[in-house]
Amino acid sequence: MNTRTRLRRALDNPMLFLRQINRLYHRRFGRRGHNTDGIDIFAEDWDTLCILDACRYDMFARCSKLPGQLERRQSRGSATTEFLTANLDGRDLTDTVYVTANPQLYQNRESIAVDFHDVIHVWREEGWDEEYGTVLPETVTEYALRAAEKYPDKRLVVHYMQPHYPFIDSETDFDKGHLTGARQENVWNQLLLGTLAAEREDVWRIYEANLERALPHVETLLRNLEGKTVVTADHGNMVGERAFPLPIREWGHPRGIYTPELVSVPWLVHESGPRREIRADDAEVQSEQVTDEVVADRLRQLGYAE
Repeated sequence: MNTRTRLRRALDNPMLFLRQINRLYHRRFGRRGHNTDGIDIFAEDWDTLCILDACRYDMFARCSKLPGQLERRQSRGSATTEFLTANLDGRDLTDTVYVTANPQLYQNRESIAVDFHDVIHVWREEGWDEEYGTVLPETVTEYALRAAEKYPDKRLVVHYMQPHYPFIDSETDFDKGHLTGARQENVWNQLLLGTLAAEREDVWRIYEANLERALPHVETLLRNLEGKTVVTADHGNMVGERAFPLPIREWGHPRGIYTPELVSVPWLVHESGPRREIRADDAEVQSEQVTDEVVADRLRQLGYAE
């Protein structure tokens, strides 16, 4: 969605207009493009970085029984593209392999200039689950373990899709539009705009369940990888809390708004066995291309619309 379209939608809807005012405040009226209080993830010390998409610190602290020492950190972004741009753009990461269930790096490959040694796009045909309209966490763990075996001298970034929408095992029907091909607002925008009547407690319950669905598979990864592994998130998510400075009830993870619910993320450190000896190599050739239609459909099913 281009800037003109976003502006037109904001002017047509009071809630989107108020969100835009909050965004201008948080981004200092355009003087910063990301949360400058957030950490530089690649300046931190780790061998494997597991990213849980849209995982709030408070929810992780409540649900996780993963081994390790938990800290709270701030993310550089409140949405995946913002997080990726702020951490990746302009970097030589040829000592790192990125295993991702999220299509956003591929979607923004022209604007995010980064050199990984290899990028493994799990969301392509072989990793995509048509029944649920997402990439399941067990699939990501399987690909990550293969990558660790293939690249024993590289840092590994493993980007899970959960707890981000879609909600895998929920018995609700209001969140299943992505499976029908319906081109509708995602659940978070429906809640923001008042076109969906759902109780906050019900939304929180299925959002939390999506994290709990993923955690055992993250634990499998932790127990099968040696070295120093960190579990974190690209950003959090708002579930009806008041934003600021305009106190609208906010839902989802809009870009450029840096409330605690959106940028406070977990930083769980787990160490097991010897550290990896990391070295950089020339980037692997990325020969397989994906059509724009496939990428757009994946993003639609994952609820990427604002």
